Order: sequence, then structure tokens, then C-alpha cells
Amino acid sequence: VAEFFSFGTNDLTQTTFGISRDDAATFIETYIRKGVIPADPFISIDVGGVGELIRIAVDKGRSTRPGMKMGICGEHGGDPASIHFCEEVALDYVSCSPFRVPIARLAAAQAVIGKTG
Repeated sequence: VAEFFSFGTNDLTQTTFGISRDDAATFIETYIRKGVIPADPFISIDVGGVGELIRIAVDKGRSTRPGMKMGICGEHGGDPASIHFCEEVALDYVSCSPFRVPIARLAAAQAVIGKTG
């Protein structure tokens, strides 16, 4: 039985979309401009795809082990929109590059304040 879940969102995004971040750089802006996707999924978590996979895992994991610690690691951990999603699905932590920590802390505080009013 798992003790915790740590979602590597960079790898999960690459696997879900079947593209690498490097390859995506050549066409992702065109996809956004044409409305294929709303935003770069390597910058903000794609809530409808990758986010839904995370949501399913959180629900299944906590249904068998209430209180299980869960979080994300990767560059999404420093993205405010992704951090708001993490609060929405009740993740316990985000991990990110050191230079993103101040942004992550501020976004996490804003997400909690926004949730509690």
C-alpha cells in the first residue's frame, strides 16, 4: 500500500499528450492560437486532461487510505494557476525549482484565502 502520492506533472503531461516539452515548443503556440488547447500544458496543468488524471488518483488513493499525503513535483509547482488547482483537489504540497519558491508560496496563500473567503 502506498504511503504517499507525488505526481511528477512534467512527465505526466508528456505521457498524457504524447509530446515532449522540447517538441511542443515548435507548435504549441499555433495550437493555442487555433483553439486546440487553451494554454501551454507544460506551463499550467491541463485541468481537463492531466488534472482529471490527478483528481481520479487522489479520489482513489484517499478512498483506500484517508489522510494520505499527496502533492506535485516539477515546474507546475511554481505556476499560480496549477497551485490553485492543487488546492482545489486538496493536495498537501507542491515542489518546484528554488527560484519559483516565492511565487509558489504566494500562490498557495492566495489559493487558501480564495477558498476560505
